[in-house]
Amino acid sequence: MSLRTRLLLTLGLTLALLWGLAAAWLMRDLEEQFVATLDQRLAQSARMVAGLMAQLPEEVWLEADRRALSIPPIEGLACQVHSPRGEIMARTHTDLETILAPGERGHAFREEGGVTWRVFTYERGGLTITTADRMDERDQLLADVFKVAVVPFAVALLGSMAALWLGVVRGLAPLSRLRQSLARRHPDALAPVATYGVPMEIKPLIETLNGLLARIQQAIVREQRFTNDAAHELKTPLTAIKTHLQVAGRVEGEAARRSLAHAEEGVGRLSRILDQLLMLARVEGRVAFEDGERTRVADVVELALRDTGADPQRFELPEGWPEAELALPRELAVTALRNLVDNALRHGGASLVTLQGELDSAAGEFTFRVRDRGPGVDEKALEQMSRRFWRASKQQGSGLGLAIVVAIAERFAGRLAYVRPEGDGLEARLTFPVTTGR
Repeated sequence: MSLRTRLLLTLGLTLALLWGLAAAWLMRDLEEQFVATLDQRLAQSARMVAGLMAQLPEEVWLEADRRALSIPPIEGLACQVHSPRGEIMARTHTDLETILAPGERGHAFREEGGVTWRVFTYERGGLTITTADRMDERDQLLADVFKVAVVPFAVALLGSMAALWLGVVRGLAPLSRLRQSLARRHPDALAPVATYGVPMEIKPLIETLNGLLARIQQAIVREQRFTNDAAHELKTPLTAIKTHLQVAGRVEGEAARRSLAHAEEGVGRLSRILDQLLMLARVEGRVAFEDGERTRVADVVELALRDTGADPQRFELPEGWPEAELALPRELAVTALRNLVDNALRHGGASLVTLQGELDSAAGEFTFRVRDRGPGVDEKALEQMSRRFWRASKQQGSGLGLAIVVAIAERFAGRLAYVRPEGDGLEARLTFPVTTGR
C-alpha cells in the first residue's frame, strides 16, 4: 500500500468517524430538545386553556352544562375540558373522546386506530384539561428538522474529504518529484540531490541520501585507489621475480642460486605488500574487528614488540605501563604500534628505539611515544610520511605502514603526530581514546 493511499484511508476514516460521531451527538441532543419543546408546548396549551376557561362569564358556564362548547382547533393539537363531575365542557374534536379522556396528570402515550398520540393532562379549579399531539406528525416534523440539519454536515464532510485528498496529493508531490528525479539519474551519477525548493520535512531525508551518496563515492574512490595502488606496487616485484627466474633458468651454478635468492626475496616483499594492502582495505572498508579481547596497554606493547621480531635489546622501555584499556580492537592497536616501531627500527639505524606512554585521565586518552635516533627527516619529508607508498629511503618496504596507522587512528577517533626532538631522530606520537567504567 502506497503512502498516499495509507494517508488518505487513515485520515479519511478518522475524519468520517469524527464527523459521524459529532453528527450523531448533535442529532441525539436535537431530538431530545425537540421532544422536550413539543411536550412543553403541549403543557402550555393545557394551561392556557385552563386560564381562558377560568375567565369565561357565568352564562357561558350555564350554557356548557347543557351542551359542550366548541373550541377552535389548533393545527396539530387536540384539546378537551372536563367538569369536576367528568362531563365534557369544551373540546376541539368530537371523535377523540377516548384519546382525550381524563387520566393521570402529566404526559403519557395513547393509541387508537393505529395512531399514537402524546397526551398531557392538567387540573385547575376542578377542571381537567387534556391536550394531545399526533406522534406521526411529530415524527414527520422531526424528520424534516433532521434533514435540514444533516445536509450541512454531509456537504461539510464531502468538502473536507476533497480538501484532504487535494492536500495529501499536493503535500506528497515533492516525494513524487524526488522519486522521478532519482529514477532519471544515471547509475554512475553520485552527485548530491538538490534541496532547493524542497519542504523542510523532506530535507533531512535528502541530506541523509546525499550523505549516503557521498560515502558511496568515497568507497568507490578508495576501491579505485586501492586497485591502482595494488596494480602499481605489485608490478615492480612481479617483474623482478619474473626476471630473476628467467635468469636462473638460463645460467647455472652460483649465478642461478643468486637469481633464485633474489626471486625469493621478491616473493617475500610481494607477500608483505599484499598483507599491508589487505589490512588497509579492511580498516578503510569498515570491516568489523571485534574479537572480545581486552585492549590493555601492556598487552598491546608486548604483542607489538614480539611481532617486530627484533632483538629486545634494541628497545628502551619504562619500568611499567598504566592500567588502561584502549577503545579499539586489540588487533588494530597492535598493528598500529608495530608499524610505528618497525618504521623506527628501519630508519633509526643501529640505535635504540625508545617506547614510552602517557595517560591523560582528564581527556580520556593514552599516547604512545616511539622515538628513534636516526638521521631524522626534514620538514618536507615530514609532510609526506603518511602518504601511501612513499619511502624516505631506498630500503625495502611497502610504504603502507604509516598510512595504515593513520587509517586506524582516524577510524577510532585517534591521531598520529610527528615531533622532531632535540638532537637526531624522530618521535611519533600515537594517541587513542581509553575506555571508562571498567
